Amino acid sequence: MLTNHIGDIRIDRIIEQEFPMFGPADFLPELTKEMIDPHRSWFEGKCFDPVSELMTFCMQSYVIRTGTHNILVDTCIGNHKNHPGRPAWHQKTDSTYMNALKSAGLSVEDIDFVMCTHLHPDHVGWNTRLENGQWVPTFPNAKYIFSEKELAYWEETNAKKEIPYVVESVLPIVRAGRVTKVGHDHQLNDQIWCEPTPGHTPDHMSVCLKHGHHTGVITGDLIHSPIQCVYPHIHARPDVDKPLASKTRQAYLEKYADTDTLICSTHFPSPSFGHFYSEGDSFRFKFLEG
Repeated sequence: MLTNHIGDIRIDRIIEQEFPMFGPADFLPELTKEMIDPHRSWFEGKCFDPVSELMTFCMQSYVIRTGTHNILVDTCIGNHKNHPGRPAWHQKTDSTYMNALKSAGLSVEDIDFVMCTHLHPDHVGWNTRLENGQWVPTFPNAKYIFSEKELAYWEETNAKKEIPYVVESVLPIVRAGRVTKVGHDHQLNDQIWCEPTPGHTPDHMSVCLKHGHHTGVITGDLIHSPIQCVYPHIHARPDVDKPLASKTRQAYLEKYADTDTLICSTHFPSPSFGHFYSEGDSFRFKFLEG
């Protein structure tokens, strides 16, 4: 399932990569085999490959079409980017992402806004493309919406020690004058707005959607795997503020569990769309069928 709707709002998944890529204990250091074992009936297969013993992650963007604007939420990994520690990301030259955008009936010129939930490398990569040795905005007609606090944090961090992906995918957008700096509760219009979900990064934000009585949310990285529904307290290794990330995740699950709100998970495996629901004193994620 690549397309869904919230009322008249259309949402498309633009997938760049999806395969087993992270060991549970590597990415979720507190997650043990004993914690996984009771949940293998649903976790193995779709979410966890028992052969490689790696969790399946999806690297994707969401395109929101309101009828007035086309809004791209997060921009994945990108091509020609330096990630020597991640061979599958390093100096990519494939056409997967652009082909997925084309399959959704869109070109780079059609994007009006790029909203970044946060400024980690797998969420900003296609912000820019390499042209004649220079990093330029990939989406020539788009305004790029960054959290002001989030941007300031990464600019300051990069100034102390250069971070390749910030140099390649973030700062060129700033220099090009394409950034709109916002608060983490920014409202784009009466259908699309940001929800503060800090912890994974200093000013991480999720994206909320509404049309009529229909609602949805794009999670970003406040949660990475369905196993964190069962164990909201376990942190992801990249979380900047681990206690805050856990608190945010718990509150988010409590808020949206057992509601009709469509969850558009950023890294959950396909189909990625689904709903949170409560089970005992914890939570689960039910993937949409079809």
